[in-house]
Amino acid sequence: MIIRFDENICAVAPSFKVIVVEADIVNGPTSDLLWKEIVDEQQHIAASFPIESIRMRPAIDATRRVYKALGKEPNRYRPSAEALARRSVKGLPLYRTLTAIDLINLVSLRTGYSIGGFDADSIDGDTLTLGVGRQDEPYEAIGRGMLNIAGLPVYRDNIGGIGTPTSDNERTKLSPSTRRLLMTVNIYGLGEQPLSDTVGLIRRLLTTYAGSDDIRIDCFSPAG
Repeated sequence: MIIRFDENICAVAPSFKVIVVEADIVNGPTSDLLWKEIVDEQQHIAASFPIESIRMRPAIDATRRVYKALGKEPNRYRPSAEALARRSVKGLPLYRTLTAIDLINLVSLRTGYSIGGFDADSIDGDTLTLGVGRQDEPYEAIGRGMLNIAGLPVYRDNIGGIGTPTSDNERTKLSPSTRRLLMTVNIYGLGEQPLSDTVGLIRRLLTTYAGSDDIRIDCFSPAG
């Protein structure tokens, strides 16, 4: 998969980077061992951050600043990493779903990056363009119905939008039948650990829990 960048994104996030992960997976129910890692991470988040400081985690703060630069209110349309961390601090469990979804949530909790997770076979074309949502652009968010994505960063394939930092789209969502995973780790500003640690974590989780033995990782940015 190739990532291209719209000039409107380049203007507000010139240092943006996206780690693109492609892997063959077995996307079954989340194992007890993976779920324990998630619960442990939630407890770590709850012990480390008062709720009012969640938005100031470096990666989350950088994403929020891009939202504001594009005219989107981040307190109303929270980046997914912020929403996950806030649930943890409030003592609310995450929904236990499928392996790929839950391991993405674990990486997001640990790093503060909002991460897209897509069924690669549902994407139209081999190029995604990161742009900005338009007024009245149709977008059916997973579990949320139609979402107003005007002013949100949005990945589009040949058909339309598939992912924003707030929510991914129903059309390309991960399911039990997903066999090819595409992840986009959206880095609007560096987080609390080196990128090499984030990549290593993703490799370990995919190998250990999703049966992946062919993991392909690239990095794209507006700077090239």
